[in-house]
Amino acid sequence: MIEAVENHMPEVIVVDEIGTEQEAYAARTIAERGVTLVATAHGNTLDNLIMNPTLSDLVGGIQAVTLSDEEARRRHTQKTVLERKSPPTFDVVVEIQDKRTFVLHDDVSSVVDLMLREQTPQPEIRVRKEEGGIEVVQSSNREFLEDNQRDVGSSRPSFGLAPPPPGHEPMEGVRIFPYSISRNRLERAIRTLGVSARIVRHWDEADLVLTLKGLVKKGRANFEQMHQRNVPVVTLKANTVAQLQKFLKQYFRISELSTEELALREAEEAIRRVLGNGRPIDLAPQAPEIRRVQHELAEKMSVRSRSVGLEPYRHLRIYK
Repeated sequence: MIEAVENHMPEVIVVDEIGTEQEAYAARTIAERGVTLVATAHGNTLDNLIMNPTLSDLVGGIQAVTLSDEEARRRHTQKTVLERKSPPTFDVVVEIQDKRTFVLHDDVSSVVDLMLREQTPQPEIRVRKEEGGIEVVQSSNREFLEDNQRDVGSSRPSFGLAPPPPGHEPMEGVRIFPYSISRNRLERAIRTLGVSARIVRHWDEADLVLTLKGLVKKGRANFEQMHQRNVPVVTLKANTVAQLQKFLKQYFRISELSTEELALREAEEAIRRVLGNGRPIDLAPQAPEIRRVQHELAEKMSVRSRSVGLEPYRHLRIYK
């Protein structure tokens, strides 16, 4: 691809399925030379690209940054946080959810920064009608993105658990390394269930590794190293909060909680955080009757809430 740019000076290059680190590097090189780049990549969602160590460079790359004690206190975070390394290769990302539904992230830099701060952006959702027209069923919240972009240095998520409520000691417990598993979703599952676990930066620091079943079947070299060092590898069917909660409940042998109880726990945790830092938080998608109970809890605890998104992904947004 780079030779094509050097020898033929095209205005536009179209790439089908970027899937390796070399291809991701080539794409960045082409974009930096001013060529318009249109490409597809392995990964159904932007969140998957962020968590993919091979392709994350397409959206700016992710790095761990250690803050000074003073800066960590100012941001109200732990000392190790995640940050975007560089400008993304692509300014716009489109998720193809099905043949008629498209999710548009038109400011990738701001969206990635928002996700790394454990907040959920509101992208634009477009649906192709039967007659061929396009309907925008959800507009992007650009004002919210801009506010968070201006405030990008004030608060970042840490690799470990969120700061505990006043009077509680930080949880230590089982050290988990998520390999191609969403850290944000794992942290949400840990907080919701209240189990004694924390996320670590490297697999050789972990008591166990969480990953997807399909990755182990591909026989990647890292898994062989984990096996040699006797680090247990647990595989999940999908990278979802439900699957993570199911694993944690089995691992910690906690009693089965109803969907409503889990949803209320998640809402209570979100409300405490909103009251603490004032930033909106999106909850996991729930059925209408459970959202109604979450709305009632938010009203009781003196915060505001509204339902956003389309079924089956409709969920609550908690804010002051």
